Amino acid sequence: MRHRRAGRKLGRTSSHRQALLRNMLGSLFLYEAIGTTLAKAKELARSADKMITLAKQGSLTARRRISALIHQPQAVKKLYQSIIPRFAEKNSGYTRIIKKGFRRGDNAPLALIELIGREVKKPKKKTKEKSPSRRSKKAEEKPAPKKGKRAEEKLPSRRARKAGDK
Repeated sequence: MRHRRAGRKLGRTSSHRQALLRNMLGSLFLYEAIGTTLAKAKELARSADKMITLAKQGSLTARRRISALIHQPQAVKKLYQSIIPRFAEKNSGYTRIIKKGFRRGDNAPLALIELIGREVKKPKKKTKEKSPSRRSKKAEEKPAPKKGKRAEEKLPSRRARKAGDK
């Protein structure tokens, strides 16, 4: 029985699991959304919420503890400059997990974990005038179809020639 055993093992040793979560935390803070398996996303959400709560303290000790855990200086910088001000009034629930389906091959459940309130960049729609289809372009370029040699020169058909040869 796993009574009072918090956390998931994720099929890894403790050092591997710790390195995995550190790297994923850095990526989550840098990109604000990452795709992974559902179990990893749930474990990452716990760690990310704790890191954001710690960073909101704003003390030097908190910054050093976060820097000791996340070995990506850009991620720590972004956490303090853009993520923490966004969650100033919020006490918890900084992440959202969206289930995406199942991975092809091993059928593992996939999920997207993202920080609440991230700006989603929508691709710009290119507005272009309706151009005519390929067929109509070809029809405009080419003049009326030419008739074959037989029609122009009034040559007898193959059947008529064979009948004339006999």
